[in-house]
Amino acid sequence: MIFLPFHYAARNIERSPMRLLLTAGGGAIVVFLVVSAVASVRALDRGVRASGTPGNVMLLGAGSEESVERSEITASTPGILAASIPNIRTLGGAQFVSPELHVPLPLRRAGDAAHTGNARDLVLVRGIEPAAFLVHPQARLSIGRLPEQGRDEALIGRSVAARMGFTNADFSQATASDAPALAPAPAVFIDDIPYTLTGIIDAPGVAIDGEIWVPISDLLVRTKRQTISVTVVSLASGDASDLEVFAARRSDLELAAIDEPAYYAQLAQFFRPVQIMIGFSALIVALGAMLGGLNALDAAFASRSREIATLQVLGYSRTAVITSLVQESLITIAAGALPALVIAALLLDGIGVRFSMGIFSLSVDATCIASGLGAAFLLGILGSLPPAIRCLRASIPSALKSDLA
Repeated sequence: MIFLPFHYAARNIERSPMRLLLTAGGGAIVVFLVVSAVASVRALDRGVRASGTPGNVMLLGAGSEESVERSEITASTPGILAASIPNIRTLGGAQFVSPELHVPLPLRRAGDAAHTGNARDLVLVRGIEPAAFLVHPQARLSIGRLPEQGRDEALIGRSVAARMGFTNADFSQATASDAPALAPAPAVFIDDIPYTLTGIIDAPGVAIDGEIWVPISDLLVRTKRQTISVTVVSLASGDASDLEVFAARRSDLELAAIDEPAYYAQLAQFFRPVQIMIGFSALIVALGAMLGGLNALDAAFASRSREIATLQVLGYSRTAVITSLVQESLITIAAGALPALVIAALLLDGIGVRFSMGIFSLSVDATCIASGLGAAFLLGILGSLPPAIRCLRASIPSALKSDLA
């Protein structure tokens, strides 16, 4: 079988600049949406799952195993736990036991308009002690110092800091509590209470990167609570049976022990419908762009009925003609898809996306690129085959008599 030369298909895309613009533009929109949807879904799933540390066990309030924000346990639980469980990890005499209070609160930068109750202004504020850095190795104090109790000080996650316009340079005066105030320290309002930021937490790809950390004693006072949310424990042996027995025996504390990775895996399943909705929304818009490209290709192929019939008269089979038309479609789609991939990588990679009360960084990785290329390939194939087959259905004599040029 003799096929048409490739340069024939490549030359044909220049015949109609408007058709090239419409078809390539539709392909670019489809590819960009597919890449952004895949990046968003993967960032959410990866960020939630990566937030759990193997070997960590969370002690939550009984009945609140699905939401740490709704959990309440007595503030004395960490001390009782540390004295009762023998296989808790230690480092330099410090036990890996972290009492924490998780509260969603409104956040705004000092100088911005007062909070109006918009849910988009909420951020997860985590009350912590220094032991939080032991049980959460993903979190690293990249610049600054730890906040001190009673001074209305806080640490800010890198993603939140970037969203609010803070950089490392803003924290040059916050590296020490007695540093001379050559420049005002960065400040935010948490629930309309002014807090001085003393440093930035780096926790790429996990939920902590989108949180605010304050001393737990200060947060208990601000929220007027006497209970904490959770106690996170890191065990030396990795066997959580001792904690499960402890939670079962101390019925007065009303505790439930759950493996931290298992908790976040369950949370990822909870967000699965949201991920499906993101993909479905992108698919709907992509289908609209694809239909526009189909109309352009259909009109272009229909106007070339005489040319297609002539190729058959010259001895080229219908398969050869269809192959050439598909090649032309793929080249046209690629003209929009390749720039779209570059734009997506430049605009989306590393950008922080708010979700619920967390922020996750998008990553345009190989999977996202492959998904975009796959979508472009399918669009080029599926978009060209129906109009090409429809044009070839006409008999050669009637197509040669066509008045369409």
